[in-house]
Amino acid sequence: MPSLRQLEYLVTVVDEGSFTRAAELLHVTQPALSHQVRALERTVGGPLLERLPRTVRPTPMGRAMLPHARAALASAERSRCAARQASGLECGELQLATLYSVSLGVLPPVLRCWRREHPDVHIRLFEHRHADELREAMVAGEADIAVGPPPPDWEGPVRTIGEEEFVVVVPSDDPCAGAGTIELGALAERSWVHYAPGHGLASVLDQHCAAAGFQPRAAVRTEQTATAPILAAAGLGPALAPANVIPPHFDGCVLRPEPPIRRVLAAYTRGVPDPVTSAFIETLVANARVRP
Repeated sequence: MPSLRQLEYLVTVVDEGSFTRAAELLHVTQPALSHQVRALERTVGGPLLERLPRTVRPTPMGRAMLPHARAALASAERSRCAARQASGLECGELQLATLYSVSLGVLPPVLRCWRREHPDVHIRLFEHRHADELREAMVAGEADIAVGPPPPDWEGPVRTIGEEEFVVVVPSDDPCAGAGTIELGALAERSWVHYAPGHGLASVLDQHCAAAGFQPRAAVRTEQTATAPILAAAGLGPALAPANVIPPHFDGCVLRPEPPIRRVLAAYTRGVPDPVTSAFIETLVANARVRP
């Protein structure tokens, strides 16, 4: 029985009038295309194409088969579209919960790719300040999927997408600028660009400064993740931020903490993901900007 691929090859050769152009359009080699057409001719018991010096045209047997080949391909496409519509991949809304820093540094290329591939499946974004808030929102049923640090006690499916790295930002004329790396303890006497109480990155900074033997003093506190590196570059104090939120043309100096500060990010759901959520997770894993 002819395969859909063989029928597609036959129709494309006839439409293009050339094996060479058809092979280019189908992204296969010309020998592979010719082999499949010959296999189809053996299956039906006769020649389907007449190979002329400058073109290719269907034989009477080929002309008889073409309408059925086109109908079979159209039917297969309708079946695919029906399945996609039933799964929700053609329309609808995906509800996504995440952290402010993740929506700023990790998600933009993912959402751009998703929009290109699934223009009719819209994203509703719920942003939270802290990983604990994110977890509670998912427990309460706020969203279909969460993207952030995986909760240690989560019972549903969890898919790791990568490990983001934190950096220390100082002004370009800072005495530490150009060092490449820095120990947090070397900044113990500085006043920091800190995050507002309740912000998840405030906990990250406090935790790692405590491990280095000090409690950071705040020169200024900000609610916005994107603001902290800008204030640090302006000289208000060092800031700790995910490396993926630093813009490409940045005026400040970026230093890597020693030892490194990293955080695992994952996608997690309450139950087995539906087809829309599964498709988004695959797009997320393939395109997430976890490390710049």
